[in-house]
Amino acid sequence: MKNSKLSHYDQSGAASMVDVSGKPISSRSATARAYVSMPADVMAAIPHNTKGDPLEVARIAGISAAKKTSELIPLCHQLPLSHVAVEFRLEKAGIEITAKARTVAQTGVEMEAMTAAAVAALTIYDMTKALNKAIEIREIYLLEKTGGKSGTFRRTPAK
Repeated sequence: MKNSKLSHYDQSGAASMVDVSGKPISSRSATARAYVSMPADVMAAIPHNTKGDPLEVARIAGISAAKKTSELIPLCHQLPLSHVAVEFRLEKAGIEITAKARTVAQTGVEMEAMTAAAVAALTIYDMTKALNKAIEIREIYLLEKTGGKSGTFRRTPAK
């Protein structure tokens, strides 16, 4: 483990918001992924969903969620987001979600990107659950982050 000290605890072990006031402001970005697995009949029904287009509703939900990350995750800082994008790739067995977030701030946007991906996935489930409740949300993870003291992280593809 690169840094074995967890940053969200003070010296006594109590939960604590990290003080970023001494950090320089820099450009930061993060990309996260999530996957919604569903049967072929549900995938085929997506364009004809009576509740509306699940992907467009999920896109707006993901963007909105990124903007509210600090309200959902207690020790996250409220960030001025420069950009949030949520994209979808339809596959035979499900939908791959990619969420990207950018900011110019004193701390990173990993949690905002991951929150966007997770809430977009939950929204797809909500919009399609009437067809099949066995839909699964899987594999929510950080794909990449740039900026800040720790620099760039890129997930190595699984072999």
